[in-house]
Amino acid sequence: MLKPVDSLSAPEAAAELERLAAEIAGHDRHYHEQDAPIISDAEYDALRLRNEAIEARFPELIRADSPSRRVGAVASEKFAKVRHAVPMLSLSNGFSTEDVNDFVGRIRRFLNLSESEPVGVTAEPKIDGLSISIRYENRKLVQAATRGDGFEGENVTANVLTMQSVPRRLAASAPDLIEVRGEIYMSHKDFAALNEKQIQEGERPFANPRNAAAGSLRQLDPEITKSRPLKFFAYAWGEAPDLPAKTQWDVIQAFASWGLPTNPLMKLCSSIEELLAHYRHIEMLRSELGYDIDGVVYKVNRLDWQQRLGFVSRSPRWGLAHKFSAEKATTVLEKIDIQVGRTGALTPVARLKPVTVGGVVVTNATLHNEDEIARKDIREGDTVTVQRAGDVIPQILGYIPEKRPENSQPYPFPAECPVCKSHAVREERASGKLDAVRRCTGGLICAAQRVERLKHFASRNAFDIEGLGDKIIAEFYADELIQWPHDIFTLEERDRTSLKRLKNREGWGEASVRKLFDAIDERRSIALDRFIFALGIRHVGETTARALARHYHTAEAFREQMIAAADLDGEHWQELNAIDGIGEIVAEALVQFFGEPHNRDVVDELLKHVKVTPLEARSTSSPVAGKTVVFTGALERMTREEAKAMAERLGAKVSGSVSKKTDLLVAGPGAGSKLKDAQKYGVEVIDENGWFDLTSSPAVAGEEGAPTKLG
Repeated sequence: MLKPVDSLSAPEAAAELERLAAEIAGHDRHYHEQDAPIISDAEYDALRLRNEAIEARFPELIRADSPSRRVGAVASEKFAKVRHAVPMLSLSNGFSTEDVNDFVGRIRRFLNLSESEPVGVTAEPKIDGLSISIRYENRKLVQAATRGDGFEGENVTANVLTMQSVPRRLAASAPDLIEVRGEIYMSHKDFAALNEKQIQEGERPFANPRNAAAGSLRQLDPEITKSRPLKFFAYAWGEAPDLPAKTQWDVIQAFASWGLPTNPLMKLCSSIEELLAHYRHIEMLRSELGYDIDGVVYKVNRLDWQQRLGFVSRSPRWGLAHKFSAEKATTVLEKIDIQVGRTGALTPVARLKPVTVGGVVVTNATLHNEDEIARKDIREGDTVTVQRAGDVIPQILGYIPEKRPENSQPYPFPAECPVCKSHAVREERASGKLDAVRRCTGGLICAAQRVERLKHFASRNAFDIEGLGDKIIAEFYADELIQWPHDIFTLEERDRTSLKRLKNREGWGEASVRKLFDAIDERRSIALDRFIFALGIRHVGETTARALARHYHTAEAFREQMIAAADLDGEHWQELNAIDGIGEIVAEALVQFFGEPHNRDVVDELLKHVKVTPLEARSTSSPVAGKTVVFTGALERMTREEAKAMAERLGAKVSGSVSKKTDLLVAGPGAGSKLKDAQKYGVEVIDENGWFDLTSSPAVAGEEGAPTKLG
């Protein structure tokens, strides 16, 4: 059973944040990259809420790879990349009336508004589709990109140009430059027709409209996209130097006048009561809309207030997604299978008798770990209640006692790996508590871990080798064609002298083999962050890999510094821990990885076959971009939260303490120990007025409606 957040100790909280970061990252990859989520929206939201609650109680433990710092997933290498001029971030979720009250209350407190000051908020359906950013120059559509990881997406311009619902040109009243953002979706009617066609042609049907829309848009052949009935709603904007209005409502009305499709259910509300009434109205209409929605989106109407409110981590303070409640059904849990991951984690998976929940057939559900099974007393053969919110595999809420078979027995969670038969243990944390996850101790002698690491290495966020999917990796491993990552890059050379050529394998031929070898050759050059992530180091996700790549710049430097960091009293260990967001848990995992000779050998062999390029530098004209800034003392012209949000908008890193790595201290009246530390380390110190002079903030100059990112 999960321990309540308010009773967690610091070591327990660190361990739980570690577990949540890894689990949520895995689900993000399934949802954003593969268009194939494996848990329900409600279950996913519960993971995020627990993560956020722990971070709120222990802000010093926030990880570099925290889900609160991450949006979406890395753009596929199969498409050209597009760097978003304004990041495409996501909204925080709310689930109750209390959450909506808190949302409006936080806005009032942040802006220091009186209770009598009206707060206008727009409310519109939350479309369950694929986010898109469409750039118009001189009113002509010139580029379209997916969200990707929020900072870099996939160029799908040719595909979007085939969509009838997206105008190629805007009306003459539109500005010379604007990035229109919204959602691409598929109606229920069109989805049913598409699936019928898929079945007739012997193809696999799509699971739901969201997956169908995402899969249709992300086709390498635009003609396939053209044949799919995709639709679009515009609700936001990215880069927009010349907005037509100063409120959210009026900008969206301008969108409609330019020929962009907007949602007719959008409403401007002036009170919490109006917001909740419109939420209930949309929820009642949900089954009649003809397309999927999973909630209602609220946005502060005044754009100058949006500018002041800014962002916190991955979400704007001025927006909230009020999610709908989940749908439920009952079915039989036929079997519990154990899957072994690349880090040795034993994950139980429930195999369900197929059941339709909210119009979608579901057959599997994750059970997280053995404690979850014991807490809910879930057994094979049970009739269970399952819950689904959105479009994916359900959460098991519990079993129905009166339907439990007479010979039912508690599920015996294995104490040995089902693959290599090594012991499976739960590690003891510093707190003395056992880790929630049981892991195989076999390491690289475990075929499952070896195979899963190879799958991870070739996966989309890592080397992204087209044609080398999970199934092919497993086959090649079983036939001893690929045992280590560098074997991938010697495959063609070895194939030339093999008596069993790939072209002679069942299902292969000259053309398919050539295509695979070409795909491998295309990945002989890779960015450092992808290279680090591909190594499969425990606790090192995409965000952490990017932070390490930005700090160490080259693969050689990264390798040598990680080896040197093994001296826990040395400067290299201290430097590693000082990287923003890298804590002791991640640092220990890195040192342990490079402390193993076979891991160093893997890296060395890889570097013989691939060229690792430095991460692209961030491009911004802000004078504080890339600098580490600390605020201390009383601020008189802005609240502390506004100051931090402003610095982050300008590309600065905001820290809570002063060190040798600090670039700038903004000190107000009452500055104490931080000011002394700045003087000790020779850090530049300025006052609040100096900060505004340095940044030349439009908000301070009184500009309302400055361009901001929505959605």
